[in-house]
Amino acid sequence: MIYVNNLVKTFKKPIREEGVLGMLKTLFSRKYEKIEAVKGISFQINDGEMVGLIGSNGAGKSTTIKMMCGILNPTSGEVKINGLNPHDDRMKVAQNIGVVFGQKTQLWWDIPLIESFKILKEIYQVSDDDYKKRMNFLNELLSLNDFIHQPVRTLSLGQRMRADLGASFLHNPSILFLDEPTIGLDVLVKENIRKAIKEMNKEYNTTVILTTHDMSDIEDLCNRLIIIDKGTVLFDGPQDEIKNKFGNTKSLHITYKDKIDNKEFDTFDGRVTYKLDGHSLYATFNADLIEFDNVLGYLVKEVHIDDMSIHSITIEDVVKDLFKE
Repeated sequence: MIYVNNLVKTFKKPIREEGVLGMLKTLFSRKYEKIEAVKGISFQINDGEMVGLIGSNGAGKSTTIKMMCGILNPTSGEVKINGLNPHDDRMKVAQNIGVVFGQKTQLWWDIPLIESFKILKEIYQVSDDDYKKRMNFLNELLSLNDFIHQPVRTLSLGQRMRADLGASFLHNPSILFLDEPTIGLDVLVKENIRKAIKEMNKEYNTTVILTTHDMSDIEDLCNRLIIIDKGTVLFDGPQDEIKNKFGNTKSLHITYKDKIDNKEFDTFDGRVTYKLDGHSLYATFNADLIEFDNVLGYLVKEVHIDDMSIHSITIEDVVKDLFKE
């Protein structure tokens, strides 16, 4: 279980004046600016949950994760990982967590990947039987055997991310922190990594905390969302709950052959909005306030439809609207 209560983290940023004279002044009299990266965040994550921790750049996501991992010490507040303080009991906590930072690696750059796994086996004191069982499981999920004897520096980005995910799970942690695990990856590799994360959660009841700017990762993996902005929690609850807050929004995307740039459409008393873009028409409305069949039936009569697709509101849409507000 993860317990976070009124967590605060303040950084001191030195203020430097311009020019050589300003640089010399800071050597003898340095002024600081206080930056509050996290401002009283509280939440609780139970065993086996898959939670999306999302927010804009600078919202405080990575700082919060680093405090939960024990890398940073909070300015005030409390964080407990399975009942332990991650900063004071860092070695014990490290035995029970796995961490993947999308922009950094925990693997040794110049040695074959298999040697990195063997080093991590000794660091985490994984028994020979558990190591063999875990490697078979990871090979099946992530196809590590395809490149396991290559030096890490020769791996592609997708291969390295699969290797980092495997390394973070080698000691079977009860909690897995994933910070941008699919950044820069192609669609196929993303899909494979998502499947692997789901399987780990299903097989071992692993708690997963995911931060990412790819909302498709969040929608596919996480039932619960914690949205952070400017160091505070804006929302904490199920995906469906936040979607419902913004209504059951539907969008009809219609492509047509005839030119209808100057045509006026029925807005159904302001409940339907339209957008024309070339040979495309977008009709957006709340399906809880107006029947879908009524909008579709009207448009079929008014426009010669060449093709049509229907889109429901996504988490990305919701988050954009939330941050605008």
